[in-house]
Formats: sequence, structure tokens, C-alpha cells
Amino acid sequence: MSDAWDRFNWLWEILFAVAYVATTVLVLLDETDPVRSTVAVGALTALALTYLLWGRRIVRDDGHARQRWAFAAAALALVAVAVLANTTASFILFMACPLLFMTLEFRPAAVLTTAAILLSPAASILNDGLEGPVLHILLPMTAILVVFGVLSGKFILHVIEESRARADLIDRLEESQAEVSRLSREAGTAAERERLAREIHDTLAQGFTSIVTLAQAIESEVDTDPAAARRHAELAARTARENLAEARTMVAALAPDDLTSGSLVDAVRRLTDRLGDETGLAVRYEVDSDLPALAMAAEVVLLRGAQEALNNVRRHATAGAVLVRLSLVDDAVRLDVRDDGAGFDPDRVTGFGLRGMRSRAEQVGGTLSVRSGADGTELTLEVPA
Repeated sequence: MSDAWDRFNWLWEILFAVAYVATTVLVLLDETDPVRSTVAVGALTALALTYLLWGRRIVRDDGHARQRWAFAAAALALVAVAVLANTTASFILFMACPLLFMTLEFRPAAVLTTAAILLSPAASILNDGLEGPVLHILLPMTAILVVFGVLSGKFILHVIEESRARADLIDRLEESQAEVSRLSREAGTAAERERLAREIHDTLAQGFTSIVTLAQAIESEVDTDPAAARRHAELAARTARENLAEARTMVAALAPDDLTSGSLVDAVRRLTDRLGDETGLAVRYEVDSDLPALAMAAEVVLLRGAQEALNNVRRHATAGAVLVRLSLVDDAVRLDVRDDGAGFDPDRVTGFGLRGMRSRAEQVGGTLSVRSGADGTELTLEVPA
């Protein structure tokens, strides 16, 4: 409610000032008795000061019920003093009645407003008796004013309740937006963490695995076959350099280094050549001549899929021959990796590799399928062309 009050407070303050000044001037012009005039003007001034120094804060800051009742009683008492001293002071009701509805709930505010409006005919009766010249005008006017005052108060309370409801709704919306922003940040962090995990697994971890394998080969060959040891040492150094390039590329958030320095076909060829050099397997690489150009994201999926598949062949398959093929099938580019190794049960694999490959493929609208048995393993990865 405070926001609505801040926006429209100036309108109420203008009504407050106009009602006080106009009523005070009318009392001074109408009353010939200086005592009555002084009492009425003093009560009006006290009412204005009471509102400015006390009631304004209560109305604006939603004071406690006891404070609201105390202020409403004080305001009604001062209105009564002013009106009973001079009937012309009834014009202050244009300020007092809305103030009562702004302070109390509807029913008590309606009762006090009715009592305040009845002060005018009561003052007329006290001053001039039942035969007063204006009583016959005041009575129907009082009835109209009671109805108008109650209806106006109902409208004022409706506006206040709507403002409070909207303020509460805005607060809840802001809380919801803050929660959505927090969840979005957490989801983004989790997605980035998973992406980095896949990148590390598909690049650095596999490179280090190759280096470890080559180091073990060098250790066993250094005394018996120095030429083979030197060749494996060169392969280990080359793999380490490529790992370093991949790490720098990852930090810079660029495409894989293999793709920035050449095509997908060349990158997969280097992977197959390296597998043959490191393991001595019979590796065959086939590529369709009509492969279309792919988006970088799709090429990354195929490259990482080839890395993971060939690394699995190196570590687990105990194969003798491997076929790697890139082909165009319908509207998709397909990567096939087949080996004649021991095979495995894809449903029982719990590692990150296949799960990461499938997640990558799904992100670009692709699919991954794995068939494995006693005669070997075939991995098929497709991405939209």
C-alpha cells in the first residue's frame, strides 16, 4: 500500500488542506460570538495538527488496531467540539469522513461516520431547538450525507484493499522472479558443469590415457626395442601437445582445436591414424565424398563421438580390426565405428562416456545407438545434416 500512497498522497493532502482552510474561513466569517469562533477554529486546528503529527503516520504505515482506534476517537471528538461550537464547521466532514474509513475497518468506520454526520442536526437542535430555521433542511441533507458517506467509505476501503492486494501480488511476483533467476543460474551452472565434464572426458582424459599407455609401452621397450620406444615417445609427446592445445581451447571457450585447424574428416582421420600407430590395430577409415557442411555444434558431437568410441576400442575391446566410416544417410550425417573385439552389454555400462555421447547427440537433435555382442561392437551416431 505504501507505493500507492506515495503516488497518490498529494491528492489527499490537497483535499485535507482545502477542507481545513475553507472550513476555518467559513467559521470565522459566520460566527459572531468570539468564544464559539475560537473554540471551533481551535478544534479544527487541533484536528489538523493531530492528523499531521500522528494520524498521517498511522494511516500510512498500517498502525496497530489500538493506535487506530485512539486516533479515530480523538478525531471524532475534535470534530464534535468544532461542529457543536459552530454548525458551519460541518464542512470539515469532507476531510474527517474519508479519514475515518482510511483508519478503521468498514463497519466501525461507517458507525463513526454516521455519528459525525449527525452532529450537524444535533448542533442545530442544541443551538436553536426543534424550531430552528435550518433544521428542516439539515435532516434530509443528513440522511443523504449518511448514505453518501457510507458508500464513499466503501469505495475508499475497496481501493485500499485492491492496493494492498496488488502490493502483495507484486511482492510475490518479485519473489517468484528471484526464485526463477536463482533456479536458472543453478540450472545453467549444472549444464556448464556437465558440459565441461564431457569436454574433459572426451579430450584431456582420453589424451592422458593414451600417454599412460604409451609410457607403459616405452618402459617395456626401452631396453629391448629402442626404435619402438622412440616412436612411442614421439607419439606421447604429440599427444601431450594436442592435449595442451585442447586445454587452451577449452579455457578460451572456442571450438575443439582439431576442428579449428582442419575439417571434421581430417580430425577423425587423425584419430584413426593415432589409434593404429599406438596399438598396431588394422584401422580402416571410409568417408563419403558428398558429405555436407555441418554446423560447428554437430561437428563437435561427431568428433567427440569418434574420440570416445576409439578410446573404448583402445581400452576395452581387445580387437584386431576397426572400421570408422562417415557417411550421408537420408538427411543425417552418420558416424559408424565397428570393431571385432569381445563386446559388452550396453545396458550394464554405467560410465560417463556413452551417457555423455548420448547427451551431446540429443542436444543437436541427433541419436546414438550401440550394438554389441560376441562378434564385436558397432556404434552409430547420427546428427541432422
